[in-house]
Amino acid sequence: MNYKWNYQPPTLQEREAARALSREIGISPILCKLLQERGIHSAAEAKRFFRPQLNDLHDPFLMNDMDVAVERLNLAMGRKERILVYGDYDVDGTTAVALVFKFLQQFYSNIDYYIPDRYNEGYGVSKKGVDYAYSTGVKLVIVLDCGIKAVEEISYAKEKGIDFIICDHHVPDEILPPAAAILNAKRPDSTYPYEHLSGCGVGFKFMQAFAQNNGIEFHQLTPLLDLVAVSIASDIVPIMGENRILAYHGLRQLNANPSIGLKAIIDVCGLAEKEITMSDIVFKIGPRINASGRIQNGKEAVDLLIEKDFASALKKSNRINSYNETRKDLDKNMTEEAYKIVDNLSNLSERRSIVIFNEDWHKGVIGIVASRLTEIYYRPAVVLTRTENLATGSARSVSGFDVYKAIEHCRDLLENFGGHTYAAGLSMKVENVPEFTRRFEEYVTNHILPEQTNATIQIDAQLDFRDITPKFFFDLKKFNPFGPENHKPVFATLNVYDYGTSKVVGRDQEHIKLELVDNKSNNVMNGIAFGQSSQVRYIKTKQSFNICYTIEENTHKRGEIQLQIEDIKPSRG
Repeated sequence: MNYKWNYQPPTLQEREAARALSREIGISPILCKLLQERGIHSAAEAKRFFRPQLNDLHDPFLMNDMDVAVERLNLAMGRKERILVYGDYDVDGTTAVALVFKFLQQFYSNIDYYIPDRYNEGYGVSKKGVDYAYSTGVKLVIVLDCGIKAVEEISYAKEKGIDFIICDHHVPDEILPPAAAILNAKRPDSTYPYEHLSGCGVGFKFMQAFAQNNGIEFHQLTPLLDLVAVSIASDIVPIMGENRILAYHGLRQLNANPSIGLKAIIDVCGLAEKEITMSDIVFKIGPRINASGRIQNGKEAVDLLIEKDFASALKKSNRINSYNETRKDLDKNMTEEAYKIVDNLSNLSERRSIVIFNEDWHKGVIGIVASRLTEIYYRPAVVLTRTENLATGSARSVSGFDVYKAIEHCRDLLENFGGHTYAAGLSMKVENVPEFTRRFEEYVTNHILPEQTNATIQIDAQLDFRDITPKFFFDLKKFNPFGPENHKPVFATLNVYDYGTSKVVGRDQEHIKLELVDNKSNNVMNGIAFGQSSQVRYIKTKQSFNICYTIEENTHKRGEIQLQIEDIKPSRG
């Protein structure tokens, strides 16, 4: 991949401000500059960033309708009404259902949970789900990570005497469903100070308000934070503000005392002896929870997440792991087919978006394929398959481009759609696919910036090897947990040389294990360049080259610093 490096050196004013903050808090000016880019300009703000406190969570009653939602839940419990906890089949939805169900079950027994079938019911609140609620005597449904657009379905439920409390974080339409309460910080009239909660995060705020109202101490909620951390990492929501507090403490819970269901997944993933990071959730824990809804039914994921017996949890976790292996095979085959379709598109080099449709693809994996296409071709991608008489699909975006708005622009062609800036779902009549493709491409062409369609690495700072001290690394680790709006910093060092001991490694000799020096110090830096063995010839010429990298701990030698090389360029480049 021919990456373009994008680096903006700090201005004199920025350097002076970073040095001033450095004197105040005692960390490197380079890292102080990164703090300032995250909106942190004082010692007090830095302390809150580095040591997030649960006391700094917002009052849940600042959210519109929270008082109404708590009152309706209390009323249901007082009347001994049957309550149904209903959620989407992805990681965010299943963790949200598990969280709310586990917490309420401690105080109330007339409660059930429901996850719609991806294939028979599709996304969100379904009439089949409402019928299930009615047939089992449910009077109150708490719906999580979906529901904000279910006007027709919730009207249908209301006719049957069923109330809904919506806990969602997707962008609402102008007309809201006739629910008893709508908890969503993206409402146009929202008064809540933070709008980027995950669906599970909204569920947590609801339970926080319920606990506050009923004199239940906050510490009874903290065991549930591992589920919130899993949802935040998997749903790719910003990790600043309130999400940072929830993710920070959720990770601590996940590492110190995970719930039985998550402990079983951790064991199956091979993470039992490791400190779990947000990256481990994204690449190992989340995909396994997701595989249940993609291949079988998301209800199995909730069954696992609320399990109280470890032996049973391990059996369920192994079953879900087998779904993940099936998902990987489907993903590999469909992605290869998708690449062939894209490579044969006419005028590919001139297109700013990708829309592909294959009637035979597995609905549960198309979101993953769309993600792969954006990574390879650097364009917003929509991947569609056929479900009965509709083309249904998933959209993914490139950094900085709002794919939800692009889809919303074509809403007159759609039967249904919903999502966020970077990911969305949609359905349309099959005959509308060509016109949607044309209109979507037209919108993207008119609104995307040229740099958003290039393979670019954003460099955060330029370092010499002498800057990379144990203290620098210790302070850098305080920036965890990393994610959107708090990405892992990428550094560059110019004019480095092979120490003479770098070599190709890996089963297929695809990686380079590096030992490097620069002109400014005697430090020999260890590094690993995954999948870049083609560069080894140049490295061995003894000419200088430039590297960009993240700074990691060597997984084989605890405490040792290792550079994870993102890209290598000859110094003349």
